[in-house]
Amino acid sequence: MNGFRTFRRWVSLAAGGLALVMASSGAASAAPDAGPGRGGPKADAMDAVEAMQPGWNLGNSLDAVGADETAWGNPRITEELLENVRDQGFNSIRIPVTWGQHQAPGDHALDPDHLDRVAEVVDWALDDGFWVMLNIHHDSWQWISSMPADREGVRARYDAMWEQLAERFRDAPDRLVFESINEPQFSGSSGDAENAELLHELNTSFHEIVRGSGGGNDDRLLVLPSLHTSADQARLDELMATFDVLDDPNLIATVHYYGYWPFSVNVAGGTRFDEVAREDMTGMFQRVRDTFVARGIPVVIGEYGLLGFDRHTGTVQQGEKLKFFELFGHYARTHGITTMLWDNGQHFHRTGFTWNDAELFGHIESSWRGRSGTASTDQVFSARSAPVTDQRLTLHPNGTRFTGLSHDGDRLRRGWDYVIEGNELTLRARLLARLDGDREYGTNAQLTAHFSKGEPWRIDLITYDRPVLADASGTTDAFAVPTDFRGDRLATMEAVYEDGTNAGPHNWTPFKEFDVAFAPDYAGGSTTLTPAFFAEVADGRRVTLTFHYWSGATVTYDVVKSGNQVTGTVA
Repeated sequence: MNGFRTFRRWVSLAAGGLALVMASSGAASAAPDAGPGRGGPKADAMDAVEAMQPGWNLGNSLDAVGADETAWGNPRITEELLENVRDQGFNSIRIPVTWGQHQAPGDHALDPDHLDRVAEVVDWALDDGFWVMLNIHHDSWQWISSMPADREGVRARYDAMWEQLAERFRDAPDRLVFESINEPQFSGSSGDAENAELLHELNTSFHEIVRGSGGGNDDRLLVLPSLHTSADQARLDELMATFDVLDDPNLIATVHYYGYWPFSVNVAGGTRFDEVAREDMTGMFQRVRDTFVARGIPVVIGEYGLLGFDRHTGTVQQGEKLKFFELFGHYARTHGITTMLWDNGQHFHRTGFTWNDAELFGHIESSWRGRSGTASTDQVFSARSAPVTDQRLTLHPNGTRFTGLSHDGDRLRRGWDYVIEGNELTLRARLLARLDGDREYGTNAQLTAHFSKGEPWRIDLITYDRPVLADASGTTDAFAVPTDFRGDRLATMEAVYEDGTNAGPHNWTPFKEFDVAFAPDYAGGSTTLTPAFFAEVADGRRVTLTFHYWSGATVTYDVVKSGNQVTGTVA
């Protein structure tokens, strides 16, 4: 995954198989060591991959495209960083590396200094006890994608790369795992059949090169991806055909998962982790398990997360985000699949060694062991302009048991402060009035719902009134709607022309992409409309915006673009 990516196309492809008629290559001999180094007790590939759970990605460092590993904003990797990641409970680390910019033309020799630096980081990780997955990363879209037009040239370069890597690491401990290519993709191909053929060719060449290099590579675990690392059934079937041909017990299948796309980036009204988003996730796990795990082939989800995290973790609402990760961990555990969290630097601070969102990591970590209770929401809104009333939400125990509610460590009184009937939690008006105090706008108190197991669930008590907008003028490069949020929080925005047709990017939906077409600035009291939004708005046509807030309030606003000038008026 590219940490700078601002858009990822989500598409559901029809399931179906593709029969591949290919020559068989030889199987590997023995299974890998489960322990650190060779010569210890052997374990089969499934056991080894189980030992890799959970995993973490060292993203946007050695895979950065630019001068060096700091080109995408992360500091130089240190041994101390890896030690601290290990201390968080991770058993494996995926080290993405972009090699092409460090490869000479002609003989395709890798820059020895870059190779030494990668080897240094790999050695640190192995010394810390990690299982390590080393790959070819952004080369997939930089030059390997041109394989349909330059098959011979791409193969020569790819094969030379793996020949050098296999030789350099041939005697590394068995805990070093090779991944053939990250997110394979091809430009200008004739379609699915050719794509499958090209990826099969790369995966089998990789397998032949590594196995033929001897030493520890005779039976090293090798990771093979599906096209785009997609978990659509057709892509899984294509990869399974390659596994059948290779007939090697020391192979691992890999896919990536970033959720149901509208939810993952908050577009098309995908503000909640709803039934559609849940079914997308559970269907992915079911297909992967049925295709590979049920046949004894281990699976690593080499990257997972939410695509909105490319910018920051606030694109998806906090409670909805936590429900996604809680369920993801549960399904990974119960389906016997190892996972590797994608972290481009936005999760674990690489010099301070703390989590930027400790609550999020708490739920991720808890999901490695069991389930946590959640709720229909983590936000309870009370309008300041109206009397305080009882507020209700639904608890989702997820196999745990609700044990009580607290505020600032003090247990609240069941029956007096709150009522629980089945899974329906009612917060009494007397409790809300007491905790809201002077009823200033914003979060005035936080409650904690406790369950018999797992992480507690935080509930924000928020005082609000309907937001107030004001007229404004500006340019397509700098336009913001003055917004008095009055304690409310922005969920999404619609944009339509006077005739009701959709305006702006993603014109198949009126709901625009959060933080790409628009973004709230709570501290600054404004809502920004981006140049990307105006780039796809017709000149001279009035666009009516409808801002949807988490309280349920909506406010409309009109904007008109004339050249690079923009005027905005309260509707």
